[in-house]
Amino acid sequence: MIPFRKMHGLGNDFVIVDARPAPLPLAPTRIAALSDRHYGIGCDQFITLETPGPGADVFMRIHNPDGSEAGACGNATRCVAHLLMAETGRERVVVRTIRGDLPCERLPDGPHGTDWVRADMGPPLLGWREVPLAAEMDTLHLPMDLGAVADPAACSMGNPHATFFVPELDAIDWRALGPVAEHHALLPERANIGFAQVLAPDHIRVAIWERGAGPTLACGSGACATLVNAHRRGLAGRRARVELPGGTLEMEWRLGGHVLMAGPVATAFEGRFDPQAFPG
Repeated sequence: MIPFRKMHGLGNDFVIVDARPAPLPLAPTRIAALSDRHYGIGCDQFITLETPGPGADVFMRIHNPDGSEAGACGNATRCVAHLLMAETGRERVVVRTIRGDLPCERLPDGPHGTDWVRADMGPPLLGWREVPLAAEMDTLHLPMDLGAVADPAACSMGNPHATFFVPELDAIDWRALGPVAEHHALLPERANIGFAQVLAPDHIRVAIWERGAGPTLACGSGACATLVNAHRRGLAGRRARVELPGGTLEMEWRLGGHVLMAGPVATAFEGRFDPQAFPG
């Protein structure tokens, strides 16, 4: 039996297993079965903690619920950092991912409370090859027209993102548009698709269709991409509240280039599963 912990950030939920003591026999097909909300435990991403090399406290491996591997997950980063802080008693830890090392800190007591964690998600990647896109083009204006929405901006936060800016979020069927955009020919590795309504220079409302996961209550890397693309378009400043269906994250794109994301984390429950009970 393998122990796990179910955590979430703003409803963006994760199954977290610890493979630091010994490797775990979890192939992508088995991870997909465990991630299924009807027949498995259910999650937006499946997180495996692994032993890092020097300079980090843990390596966090991220799988989408279809079993594919992802390079970044902001809310999972904050959840894992919270676990490490509880383990070590430290207020600052470093979570290593495919994207790189992500320093995290617990925010001091006060308006945020003790369960708020801020993660340095690193700098956005803005080149067309870095996103990546299918051909050379301006990442600030993609020639993508889905009828109800068009002209998204793109960047990578360790995984590809495209953001459509809309006058009224509730007026579009973003759940229907999301999978069409995710699989667009301009996005050879697919992408997380954001639909953003800028309410003020420091307040953005966004819904995100996640690559390999579908609609989620929150997406940390998507919130990062939303702020970055909104600022690049001249629609927002470098600091903003990004309001997602599950709650609000506080975001800052610093002049040095790094994007900081702060928000709450929570543990839903703990349990154990038999990996042989799931196809793999």
